[in-house]
Amino acid sequence: MFICTVSGVKSHFVNRELSWLEFNRRVLSLAKESSTPLLERLKFVAIFSSNLDEFFQVRVGALHDQEEARVAVRSIDGLTATEQLGFIRTQVVALSTERDAVLRQLFEEMRNVGIQLCKHDELTATEQEYLDDYFDRRILPMLTPLAVDPAHPFPYISNLALSVGVIVSDPDTREERFARVKVPTTLDRFVDIGHQRFVTLETIIVHRLKSLFPGMNVSTGQVFRVTRNTDLSIDAEEAEDLLTAVELELRTRRFGNPVRLEAERGIDSRVLELVLEELELDPIDVYFTDLLIDTENLWELHKIQNPSLHDQPWVSVTAGRLAVAEETGQSIFSVIRHRELMVHHPYESFASSAEEFIRQAAADPTVRAIKATLYRTSANSPIARNLIAAAERGVQVVALVELTARFDEQTNLNWAKELERAGAHVVYGMVGLKTHAKCLLVVREESDGLRRYAHIGTGNYNSSTARMYEDIGLFTCDDAITTDVADLFNYLTGFSHSPDFQFLLTAPRDLRTRFLELIQKEASFGEEGRIQMKMNSLVDPRIITALEEAAAKGVKIDLLIRGICSLDLSQCENQNIRVRSVLGRFLEHSRIYVFGHGAENDLPAYYIGSADIMPRNLDLRVEVLVPIRHPKHQSWLAKVLDIMWSDDVVRFEIDANGKWHRAGPADFTFEHDAQGQLMKWATDLQLSQGTPSDFDLDESPRRMSPAPLYSGVKEWFRDRFSSESEHS
Repeated sequence: MFICTVSGVKSHFVNRELSWLEFNRRVLSLAKESSTPLLERLKFVAIFSSNLDEFFQVRVGALHDQEEARVAVRSIDGLTATEQLGFIRTQVVALSTERDAVLRQLFEEMRNVGIQLCKHDELTATEQEYLDDYFDRRILPMLTPLAVDPAHPFPYISNLALSVGVIVSDPDTREERFARVKVPTTLDRFVDIGHQRFVTLETIIVHRLKSLFPGMNVSTGQVFRVTRNTDLSIDAEEAEDLLTAVELELRTRRFGNPVRLEAERGIDSRVLELVLEELELDPIDVYFTDLLIDTENLWELHKIQNPSLHDQPWVSVTAGRLAVAEETGQSIFSVIRHRELMVHHPYESFASSAEEFIRQAAADPTVRAIKATLYRTSANSPIARNLIAAAERGVQVVALVELTARFDEQTNLNWAKELERAGAHVVYGMVGLKTHAKCLLVVREESDGLRRYAHIGTGNYNSSTARMYEDIGLFTCDDAITTDVADLFNYLTGFSHSPDFQFLLTAPRDLRTRFLELIQKEASFGEEGRIQMKMNSLVDPRIITALEEAAAKGVKIDLLIRGICSLDLSQCENQNIRVRSVLGRFLEHSRIYVFGHGAENDLPAYYIGSADIMPRNLDLRVEVLVPIRHPKHQSWLAKVLDIMWSDDVVRFEIDANGKWHRAGPADFTFEHDAQGQLMKWATDLQLSQGTPSDFDLDESPRRMSPAPLYSGVKEWFRDRFSSESEHS
């Protein structure tokens, strides 16, 4: 962990940006684990690079904006924007060196198993002929050489696109020109030349540049890449039409100011100086590499078909009660009516739970209304498609589409337009706030009147990320909870003051206040107090201070934090706060908050929801946490936290000096880590518990469409719901 000093005084908090870089270093470290399948290690380098690209586009871009505007606001640890950029530069240079070292090792190991990324001089004559033909047929028609002279200004260089810079001279006049060639983004980066030998697209182009400049002397091509500031700047209060404003801003995003230049080490100084001058960058903004520029494309090599080089594939199971309902022809609403249902993705299937919930609602003739928040959704989202189908069938559909979800703006714009064309009521949230809450609401006409069913989750309604992100969702028809959810939707779509919710904790209304109250209540119990939290990021200074004060009074606090942690354990005078980070094949994304005496009668209070403990989540976003009140579900969450906390395989923790370090054996396999244990639990452990007469059974998950769980389960389930028709 990086602890900053300002004017020689140690900060009470850890810088957010540097803590994030430390998280990305932990991601990169997973690529070093020799017992992990080789191509999975390569995947972690790709993730590391993708993370770093976004960091520069958003966080570094914002710091440059602050610097240019001379904003006096300092970070949580007291640094100016300029000071932060200096620290970031130091750490990114170190991380880039570490990444190159990791890649060298991986490429060597890949070569040992017959996978080779070839340099130009390693190609055979036959391979060169093949690439000559490939270049002429597939690449050359897509290339446009852009020279710079008085009649041709310096070309626009698009964000994150690879470019080849070259000095071209006329042999007769000796006149020199700089030219730039963009590497096509619509072709595979790694060209397969057979026998698992690959050549990068830029290598092919660099060694055939003379085809683009006939009759000229051409210097060796130099590969570089520019990163631009892509943060949207939309004044929602001034925008008369938010959808149009976002569309216009997206068109200008690609022209954001450059914030980083990546270049091959040894790049021609003439090329480098010209690019820096034209892009108005400083030498401090240049990052050199000896290997590949842009390693996110390593995902292409990750696709190589070789089971021994990959993790064993994971197929999500269908939660036990849903699987039995599927076999017996019962609806998901019957399951929820009997008792609340909790699901854990990707161990339990998103498709057979959240997506099925909306699919059945869209086709159910008794459904009168469906409401949904859409923050990040996939381009071919089954949930969005079923919302459209429901609207076309005449169901009242309300979709709250967040147009400013970073990097998903265009996808959300497209869905908003499609939903509106289908007749759905589409709203874009509240002025000045991002709607980050994950809520679905279905209203059915049943024999005893209208009944509401809700889903509240920790993750996005996105079928693609649901296979890779760990998240939790709660299905309920509890009237108190669903009334709160209905009031929330009415507040978001209407014009009123925020209602008083009976059970939901919501931001920006009361989430911060309630958290502070819950922490203070635990502090009143001293050494009897207990707090457990699982989140993506801990940044908010007021909450951090409250946790430190509670720990000073004896409260035992365990924090599972995947990413940013601004809590400086080196400043804590006791050992009552422990911080760990679990990383693995799935991205830990759920938020779970447990307060040992937070509920009525001083019983434990459990919450899940969409909010991390960051100022943006507590103050600038609409967030929802829902209490988990059923004892079975509380025990289930406690078990999940226990498994995560007990991970001695792929665990990182902060020591008393405030430093992150790796804990666990040097040689391990992911199947024995926390996520591996949760996969095993999902398929095996719960299946061995209970009998058909014991309703513990219906918590047991299993794979989709397998044989019956136990003899008699179908009959038991049918008898249990025999008085209910499908559409009652």
